[in-house]
Amino acid sequence: MIHRYATFIKAINLTIDYIILNISMVIAYLIVDKSFIMWINNKNYLPIVLVFNLIWLLSANISGLYESVLNKDSINTYRSVFKTYLIFVGLICVTIIIIIGTKAYFITREYLFASIALFGFLLGIWKLIFLTIRRGDRRVLMDKRNVIIVGAGRVGLDLYNYFQSNPDRGYNMIGFFDDDPDRVNNTDMFLGKTHECVEYVISNKVHEIFCALPSTEAKSIEKLMLEADKNMIRFKLVPEYYSYSNRPTLVQSFGHIPVISLRPEPLESVLNRFIKRVFDILFSLCILLFVFSWLFPILAIIIKLQSPGPVFFMQVRSGRENENFKCYKFRSMKVNKDSDKKQATRGDSRITKIGAFMRRTNIDELPQFFNVLIGNMSVVGPRPHMVSHTEQYSKEIEKYMVRHFLKPGITGWAQVNGFRGETKNTEAMANRVEADVWYLENWSFLLDLKIIFLTFWNTAKGDKNAF
Repeated sequence: MIHRYATFIKAINLTIDYIILNISMVIAYLIVDKSFIMWINNKNYLPIVLVFNLIWLLSANISGLYESVLNKDSINTYRSVFKTYLIFVGLICVTIIIIIGTKAYFITREYLFASIALFGFLLGIWKLIFLTIRRGDRRVLMDKRNVIIVGAGRVGLDLYNYFQSNPDRGYNMIGFFDDDPDRVNNTDMFLGKTHECVEYVISNKVHEIFCALPSTEAKSIEKLMLEADKNMIRFKLVPEYYSYSNRPTLVQSFGHIPVISLRPEPLESVLNRFIKRVFDILFSLCILLFVFSWLFPILAIIIKLQSPGPVFFMQVRSGRENENFKCYKFRSMKVNKDSDKKQATRGDSRITKIGAFMRRTNIDELPQFFNVLIGNMSVVGPRPHMVSHTEQYSKEIEKYMVRHFLKPGITGWAQVNGFRGETKNTEAMANRVEADVWYLENWSFLLDLKIIFLTFWNTAKGDKNAF
């Protein structure tokens, strides 16, 4: 089945991509310097090699290259490869400019051009070969497995419908076993009663048994499990719990006891939280030292000149575990009584000229890096909402409070996917909440880097929802 080999094929693609990348750098050195490169002993080129490798990993993550490796649409796969390469070239150019500007290392333009051009050429050939093989015979990637379902109740029928609507999963559904034949609408799919299951499986080369019997049939389930083990048949239980939890879940083992979590939460790991916190501190310090330090006095003067009032705007917002905290921003509006109740809208008369500019470019959020250092915010996470909005939407949106399992962020997955700015109705807020919950369930350090990159990218090209 495709899903059985997806991880393996992704790993093969990634490995070959890196081999091609490093071979390109070696060949480029041979072309430019006409000598064999020994990166370990060459202090000028070793950092470049590391930069190239790390930036390719970041580019592939940003574009989702390896997630689309088995995409049925070859055109979209080609586009994904091309998009990844463009991001890679862009990031390499920016990095090299920084390196040359700081005079930390020396690298020739000829080497840079040759290595990037060679990598693009060889990468294109490899992807063409892979896509040709894949298109020529997708069955090479398939592993059809004959399966039967024991129990033709609602759980069993739901599983059957899933197999029918997802043929690429590779399961060939033979039929049902159930003590009540009337439960199976299609008589051709009824294979016999529950106790006849194992004998049929042995005689007909069935690979797996999916047991969808209710928990009240515990004795029958245990007997089937024992018989399946004796005859080397893979036996899988389908629990009933999903009927009241229609979402992906995480199963953990507490000794021999399976415990089902409603959602995976990568940041429940102490190590992951430590990595995120260290990055938050280092990134915030860089922004405050190299951007905020010189921009603050300029903005402070302009803000004061355009309207009377403080330079900073402080508002109590909902944080992690729904604990309130003071969130800081540059003041972008005239001082008004509705700032804690009324959202900013397009053409809002309260917004000053410098405020409109700051909001479009996200500069008004810079003071929140102090919140990050304090520890009540993160660089990336769900945006913190006004307390009044939390009270309102927690009653209207089912999963609204789930977003408060995380520290709020200066930017987030919802913001880079177009769900920023004014929320005109409950549906708009629900979309934002859905994106925040997805981030909670799928967090990774590379995802944070991707969101930060997309935040800068959206700011540079202009975000229609920023005002």
